[in-house]
Amino acid sequence: MKTPLFQIHEETCIKCNSCVRICPVKAIRVDVNTEFPAIIDARCIGCGSCYRACSPGAITYRSSVDEAKGILSSGSNVAAICDPTISGEFHDITDYRKFVEMIKQLGFDYVSEVSFAVDIVAGKYKDLFENFNGKYHITANCPAVVAFVEKYHPDLITNLAPVVSPMIAAARVVRQKYGQDIKVIYFGPCIAAKEEALRYEGDARVDSVLTFVELRNLFTEFNIRESQVEFAEFDEPLGHKGSLYPISNGILQTAGINEDLLTGEVITIEGRNNMLDAAREFDSRIDIIRRHFNIFYDEGCLMGPGTSPGGEKFLRMSLVTDYANKRLKSFDKERWDEEIRSFANLDLSCHFTADDQRLPIPPSEEIEEVLKMINREGQMHNEIGCEACGYVNCREFAIAIVQGLATTEMCHVFSGRNRQEYIKTLRSTNEKLAKTKTALKDSEERAKREQEAQKESGDIISSMFQKLLSGVVIIDDNMRVIKSNTAFVRILGEEAALVDEVIPGLIGADLKTLLPVHFYKMFSYVLSSDETIENKDVVFGDNKLSVSIFPIRSHKYVGGILRDMYVPEVRKEQIVNRLSEVIDENFDMVQKIAYLLGEGAAKTEQMLNSIIESHRNPTKK
Repeated sequence: MKTPLFQIHEETCIKCNSCVRICPVKAIRVDVNTEFPAIIDARCIGCGSCYRACSPGAITYRSSVDEAKGILSSGSNVAAICDPTISGEFHDITDYRKFVEMIKQLGFDYVSEVSFAVDIVAGKYKDLFENFNGKYHITANCPAVVAFVEKYHPDLITNLAPVVSPMIAAARVVRQKYGQDIKVIYFGPCIAAKEEALRYEGDARVDSVLTFVELRNLFTEFNIRESQVEFAEFDEPLGHKGSLYPISNGILQTAGINEDLLTGEVITIEGRNNMLDAAREFDSRIDIIRRHFNIFYDEGCLMGPGTSPGGEKFLRMSLVTDYANKRLKSFDKERWDEEIRSFANLDLSCHFTADDQRLPIPPSEEIEEVLKMINREGQMHNEIGCEACGYVNCREFAIAIVQGLATTEMCHVFSGRNRQEYIKTLRSTNEKLAKTKTALKDSEERAKREQEAQKESGDIISSMFQKLLSGVVIIDDNMRVIKSNTAFVRILGEEAALVDEVIPGLIGADLKTLLPVHFYKMFSYVLSSDETIENKDVVFGDNKLSVSIFPIRSHKYVGGILRDMYVPEVRKEQIVNRLSEVIDENFDMVQKIAYLLGEGAAKTEQMLNSIIESHRNPTKK
């Protein structure tokens, strides 16, 4: 089984959701049980945005270092093919000839620059664009762009230019030049190239792909430094203007493709958001735009995720152009023409495969239910949003929640306000109850005798209620807690315990603030349908619960019993054998409690009416 390209390590993750916000295709899901983000490998396009956005370093990509060292020690002839971006990345190495020798010191037999492959690929694009037959194309040089089209715009696959990337072209060039059995290792700025290499076999095979960061690590591991090596030149064939490839429109200049704003027929696009917009507009407006699209996910290859962090774009751009100019001063045009002719019949064709990862839009009523839950109802709230959750507006966020990609807690506005206001409301309610208690103190003597009659039985039942190992809760038709026991608070966890300190028993608490969406919906279903849910297994956090939910009074009161299957007492064989008896006893106990609550409510209502009447007629005795 293939190792995922990216992984999130929970022991390092601080749950800031930066990766969720930056992912262009929402390939990162927040688990409702653990609240940790998880990368969905099938949806990932390999762009590396999450890797660069993760400040704690909790996201890593698949390392190829051990794989490369194994190839180098295998006894086979090995060729290194280096992306032209080396000139921008390795500015700390004063002469590229030293860089070439440093790579050879690792054990490589040949070191070639991909710039020659860029030259021949650029020539293919020139032929494709100049022999226009009515269909506009998207360049297929950036593997993240190719994966994006295959997964999220599969209708545009036929518009992807059927030309291999310079990396694959370079592998074919090296094998034609130095033999079909040679092993090929690519060094470059792109993490997605690791996935691209897995697509090809035969003479197009790239045996291992290492980022520039991994190459630097190899230099460090083997203590290879510029000061200790001599000059060495890249092995032939040498490139012409292909050294400009790291700059987004470099491939166009390499081929001499017209970029004039008035007469040119190619638009160059770079960057995450521009790629998303370009794909959408190409899909819907290409008949009006009438241009080919040259798209790179990053700002060219200069700032690829496999480069050293903290790179400066314009410095790197200047280093690339300076390097190209330096190489052109001693360029042997005749030798280059001869090499171009020798590779004239090289197969540079490729094909692409649809891998549709688009998720269906949920029913509107489910979306509206989530919007109502997060207090973002109405057309205005649907179309705006702070984007802190990673979605462009509240409606898109609600859709993601229904699709299982997000949770309500990801909305910082809702989550923060809800918790703060909820605790504040509970405290305020508690203060009001205390004042009401003082105001009613003079009237308590009227009900004292009756209360004492009920107190003894109530204390017994309440004590038994609290001693139950199972969590028990009773809610009203507003989904607010009427009664709950200690086991229920314990099962809900720390946040519920904090609320319990303010309002014992969680009385008056809104159930949707205590339970996740899928759990809360079970209570809502029983309240509306009057149907019982018995012994349903539910995963809640790290616990597995056996849940029974039943109507107490039709559409008015609902009771729930939650049994933690991991509690040792519950797991004992004796308890398992008496499961039916325990459930029957719990149901009977809860129904008795509900009955007493109903009786108490009626008598309390009579008492309050009497108090109100006495205040309306103060002179009446």
